[in-house]
Amino acid sequence: MKSIVQKFGGSSLSNPEVREVAASRVLETRSRGMAPVVVCSALGRAPDPYATDTLSGLLGPSHRSANRDLLLACGEMIACAVFAELLSSWGVVAQAMTGAQAGLITDENFGEAKILRVEPGNLIQAIEAGVIPVVAGFQGVSVRGAITTLGRGGSDLSAIALGAALHSESVEIYTDVSGVMTGDPRRIAGAHPIEHVEWGEMVELAAEGAKVMYAKGAELARVTNTPYMVKGLLSNVGTLIDDGAKPDSLRPVTGITALRSISFVRVIQGDIDDLSLRRAIELALFERLALREVSIDMINVNDAGIFFTVDMPEVDTVRRELSNLNVAVRIRSHCAKLSIVGSGMRGTPGVMHRVMQALGAAEVPVIHSTDSNITISVLVPDEDAQRAEQAIHDAFRLGEGPVERV
Repeated sequence: MKSIVQKFGGSSLSNPEVREVAASRVLETRSRGMAPVVVCSALGRAPDPYATDTLSGLLGPSHRSANRDLLLACGEMIACAVFAELLSSWGVVAQAMTGAQAGLITDENFGEAKILRVEPGNLIQAIEAGVIPVVAGFQGVSVRGAITTLGRGGSDLSAIALGAALHSESVEIYTDVSGVMTGDPRRIAGAHPIEHVEWGEMVELAAEGAKVMYAKGAELARVTNTPYMVKGLLSNVGTLIDDGAKPDSLRPVTGITALRSISFVRVIQGDIDDLSLRRAIELALFERLALREVSIDMINVNDAGIFFTVDMPEVDTVRRELSNLNVAVRIRSHCAKLSIVGSGMRGTPGVMHRVMQALGAAEVPVIHSTDSNITISVLVPDEDAQRAEQAIHDAFRLGEGPVERV
């Protein structure tokens, strides 16, 4: 029997009413002759009692550890037990499983564990017996038997990993919005769902701020060629993500995302003409930040200096680590990173011109920019971010109805 993995996020399980809707989605899948495999996130969001952030608050600002992962894993275990019992009350046989019982084997990088492999024997046995497995997302087990967690949003990763291991027909990621949007509808007038997105586009959108999908889950789907959908729980419609979306040079941008509370760092080496000394300073700079686990982005190294961005809470660490390198450090905080994503950019001239033209017309200054194969990112003042998002969204006509990529 072909399987479909159905993942329900915390907002889709937060109260009895939405849990009944989620259960109906599972039974609809079963009625079509498919074998549903359910993945559950923790119930609701903080301050709900079993939400992940609520459980985390019981320990305070403790470091990542086996103890912390054991506590955090409880939220998903409670959710899958509750949901399995709901399905059972509706006349089907459902079995709650931990990530370990479902065969998710990880390393011991607690808090951000990496899935090493999936051993789906228990899931296959349950499916063959007509049982609906209900798996606790966000967690696995190390080769030495320690409970581990996969990082914030890790239930998406659980679902994709199980779908790939089972060669499922599809993975369905249920959320509170009807799919991947052209922009954040809370900030952008005219933002619409996108009907079809490439795997690579979803990786970029998720990494740059689209909250409907965990970036590591999107990347695993791309690597394993696992098709999936991001769907609204109530609407039951959404966005298909696979390799079938055709790039459109006439409409090269698929969506725009934003990350806020960013700081821009400029490191000026002044009149150091000795190339070997400049390289030594650059190496020391990056090494120090790496050792302190400071994540940097939008990196550019050239004769004018070293440029990068960090999250604002990291600014004090950056200042401290670079204080004795004999360089001038200039930091501008309260910035926003806007990322314009679209596979249609490949080989399409003039995309950056349209971005700059839109921002210029909106009187939004550009502090810094970088680009990759299908993404252009611009750094703007945080107070101008919403105006900038709207201007770019309008410039690429993303508000002209749902984007059909077929």
